[in-house]
Amino acid sequence: MKFGILAMVCGVALAQVHQHAPAAPPVPLQPLAQQVRQLEQTLDYLGQPLGRNELDRINSAIANADEAAAVGQLEAVLEPHVLVTVDINAESRVKVQQGAARPELVEAGTRLFLVKVLNGGHVTAALNVESPNSGNTFVKSNGDAAPAIQLTPPQAAERWADITLYQLPPMRKRLSGLGIEYAVLAVSSRDAGQRSAKISFNVGQGSQDIGFRNDVVIVFNALPTRPVTIRVKDENGQPSMASLIIRDRLNRLYPNPAKRLAPDLFFQPQVYRADGETVALPDGYYTMEYTGGPEYLTRTREFSVDSKSSAEVVCQLSRWIDPSKSGWYSGDHHVHAAGCSHYMNPTEGVEPRDMIRQILGEHLNIGSVLTWGPDYYYQKQFFTGKDDKLSQADRLMHYDLEVSGFPSSHAGHIVLLGLKDQDYPGTHRIEDWPTWDLPLFRWAKAQGAIVGFAHSGWGLQIMSHELPSYEMPGFDGIGANEYIVDVTQPDSVDFISAVDTPYPWELNIWYHTLNVGFRTRIAGETDFPCIYDGRVGLGRSYVKTDAPLTYAGWLAGLKAGRSYVSDGKTHLMDFSVNGLEAGTQGSELHLAKAGNVTVTLKAAAYLPEIPNEAIRKLPVDQKPYWDLERARIGNTREVPVEIVVNGKAVARQNIVADGTPRELKFEVTLTESSWIAARTLPAAHTNPVFALLGGAPIRASRQSAQWCLDAVNQCWTQKAPRIAAGELADARKAYDHAREVYRRLISESQH
Repeated sequence: MKFGILAMVCGVALAQVHQHAPAAPPVPLQPLAQQVRQLEQTLDYLGQPLGRNELDRINSAIANADEAAAVGQLEAVLEPHVLVTVDINAESRVKVQQGAARPELVEAGTRLFLVKVLNGGHVTAALNVESPNSGNTFVKSNGDAAPAIQLTPPQAAERWADITLYQLPPMRKRLSGLGIEYAVLAVSSRDAGQRSAKISFNVGQGSQDIGFRNDVVIVFNALPTRPVTIRVKDENGQPSMASLIIRDRLNRLYPNPAKRLAPDLFFQPQVYRADGETVALPDGYYTMEYTGGPEYLTRTREFSVDSKSSAEVVCQLSRWIDPSKSGWYSGDHHVHAAGCSHYMNPTEGVEPRDMIRQILGEHLNIGSVLTWGPDYYYQKQFFTGKDDKLSQADRLMHYDLEVSGFPSSHAGHIVLLGLKDQDYPGTHRIEDWPTWDLPLFRWAKAQGAIVGFAHSGWGLQIMSHELPSYEMPGFDGIGANEYIVDVTQPDSVDFISAVDTPYPWELNIWYHTLNVGFRTRIAGETDFPCIYDGRVGLGRSYVKTDAPLTYAGWLAGLKAGRSYVSDGKTHLMDFSVNGLEAGTQGSELHLAKAGNVTVTLKAAAYLPEIPNEAIRKLPVDQKPYWDLERARIGNTREVPVEIVVNGKAVARQNIVADGTPRELKFEVTLTESSWIAARTLPAAHTNPVFALLGGAPIRASRQSAQWCLDAVNQCWTQKAPRIAAGELADARKAYDHAREVYRRLISESQH
C-alpha cells in the first residue's frame, strides 16, 4: 500500500529559512538514520512520498563513513519539508520557529509537513501540538474521528484547519530523547485562499518558554479545488463502481489518506467512485490508475484540472475474465466493518453504506461482513439474517459472525455463515460465551449455518514447505487449531479458510485430515481490514451455482465443495475426475478397481509481462501469502497447474498467464482410494474429488493419522488451561473422542 509525505517536494520554491535557526546538537548517525527510514515509510503510507532524488540522497548519506557529514546530509534532505523547528532546552523549555517548507495547503484536503525537534534536554515525553485555529471536523492523528463541537459563526470561521501530529506506528507519540528527531504534522484546510494559524508545541505542562516563544503564526495558502466527475462504465457499457488511485506530478495521493473519513478509508491508497460521483482536486496534472478488482485489467488515465479542462474523467472498465458467465461466483466470507485498521469512534467502525462500496468496487458477488469482538455491541445492529438492503443483483452483502474476541478465541477463530440468530443462548455479554469451539459449531449448525475456521495457519507454523509435513506445530495460535479435534465429530466443521496466512501452514493440516478420510472443504478469505487492509477479495472462493445467485445457494456450494480458492488472478474451473465434477454427487467417485482416471479442468490466469520481483522473492511467511506472481516460472508468463493425489503432486502442465482459458486434461493412476485436487501454488486450489476403490474409505497415510493423534495431544496442552472449569469435562470428552478416532484410523491405514 502506498501513501506519502510532505507539503512540497524537491524543485518547489521554498519559504525563506530563518536566519538564526537554532544549532542542532550532535547526534550519532545510526539512530537518526533509523528514524529517517521510519519517516520514509510513514510519508509513503500517508500519500505524500519523498522524491526519488531525495531517497537516493538519503541512501548516499547513510552510506557515508563520515558520521558527522552524514548527519548533516540527512538534515539537508529533510530541511525543505520542515514547517516548524521545535527547540527543547536542558530545562525542557520549548521554543518554536518557522522552517523552510512552503506553507501550501489544499482546500478540503490535507498536506503533510515535518516538525524538526532539536532535543537539547533529551526529553522523552510526548510532543503535543495545539492551535486555536484547529477545529474538530476531521480525523484525529490516531485515526479516530473527533467529537463535534457547537461553534458560533465567528468561532467556526476561525477554526478553518485541522492540525495534528501523526503518531501511529511506525511513528511514535513520545520523543526518543535523540538530539535531532522528526515528527509528521498533518494540516487540513476547510477553505481556499490565505489563512493564518497560530501553532504551538509543548512536552507537557510547564514546558512552554517565556515570551510566547513556544508558538508561531504561519500564513498558509490553500489551493482551491474543483469537483471532477468520474464516469465509470463496465464492460457492458453500464454504470459501475471503480477503484481509483489518483496522484499528482509530485506523486502525492488524492484525497490524502491522513484525514479521510468514510466512505474513503484512510488506510487504503484507493478510493471507490460510482459513475457520476466526484473527486475534489486542485488545478494540476494527474495520473489515475483504475480497475474493478482482480478480474479486471488495471488501466491508467492522465488528465489536467484547470478552468479550460473538462470536468469529467471517463473510466472504461475492461475484464480479462468473467467466471460468472460460466456460473462461478466470487465471494469473500471474512470482512469486517469494525476493528483493526478501522477507526473506532464515534461510529464504532463503518456503516453498511461504506462496506457495500468496497464490495461493489472490487466486483465481488458475495461479501460476508462479520461482526466480531471489537464494537460487537454496536455492529450487531446490522445483522438481520437476510441480505443487507443495500445489496444489488449479483452483488450481495450479508452480515454474519466471527467468534473472535470471545472466550473461545484462544482455541481458534471461527466463522459462522447463514445464521438466523447471532446471540448465543443464555448469554448477555461476550464474556458469557463458551470457552472452546465445539458448542459454538453445534449451536450454529442447529440453525442451518455453515461453519469453519478463520485464518487457519496461525498457530500451525512449520519450517518445512513440503506438503504434507510431519513437523508438529505449536497449536498455540488463533487459526484452525481445535479443528484437529472438532473434525472428528460428525457434521461439525464445513471448511477451513485459506489465502490470508502462509500456504504451507494452512494446507498442511487440511492435507493430513483429508489423508485419513475427512472431507472438510477449503474456502478463501481476506480478513479485511486486519490481515489485509488493502482491498476486500484478495482471498476469494469461487462457487458454482446452477440457479440464480443467492447467499444461501452460494453457501450450499461452498459446503459441498463445488468451489475453488483463488487470489482472483487464477482460476481452476470445472474440475472433474472421470466426468464427475467436484461438489456434485457428494464429490464421490466410485471405481471398481485400481487404474487410470481422467482429470479435466478449465484453467486461466493473468500476469503482467514484467515480473514483480518485490513479491515473488518474498519468503512464504511474508504478505501477500497467496499471489500468482509467486508461481511465475522464471521470467516467463507461465505458471504450473498441478494435480494432487493424497497430498502429493503427481502431474503438471504449465499454462501461459495471459488471461486465456485453457482446457486441461491429465491421466492419473490410482492404486488406492484417494482424494484428488488441482492447484497452482500459492494462488489457487480446488476442492477435492474423493475416488473410492471398491467402496473402501480413504486411508492414504498412517503417518498422517499418527500426526493427527499427536496434534490432538499438542493442542490440549495449549487450549485446556483456558477452558472454563464448568466446560472442561465436556472438552476433555471431545479430545478423548478425537484420540480414539485417530487411533482407529492408524490401525485402518495400510501404509
